[in-house]
Amino acid sequence: MHDLHNNIDATVVVTPVAVGTTGTGQTGGIIDTQGYGAVEFIIGVGAITATDAVFTVVILDGDVTGTLASVADADLLGTELLAGVVAAVRVDGSTEKVVKRIGYKGVKRFVQANISSTVTAGTPVSISAVLHSPNVAPVANP
Repeated sequence: MHDLHNNIDATVVVTPVAVGTTGTGQTGGIIDTQGYGAVEFIIGVGAITATDAVFTVVILDGDVTGTLASVADADLLGTELLAGVVAAVRVDGSTEKVVKRIGYKGVKRFVQANISSTVTAGTPVSISAVLHSPNVAPVANP
């Protein structure tokens, strides 16, 4: 199968919600990568009013769900810095109202994406995970 549709599975990691309190942010659901070669996280960030706000994405992985730790840069496709949003004058499509992405190609079974902000903000954020490169295809369409 050479199409995308039959070779991915997608799930919500952070349901669209306000990013919340400074430094706390939103903790993503844990993704089980068993049966897939890699994961691409899709991060959506809505309108941001504070020019000094920084939104940080952190990717964690582990062999069991209770011991997740920060992912080594070598296991990421892209960087956590580029997956976040920096402090800047806000421009639609680059520093607000933007979709970012970061990939995970490591060998740990469980992976998680979290997002936080340097200011308390009502800025809506969301994260979805696209699992790809399945061991068995086609992947069931839910």
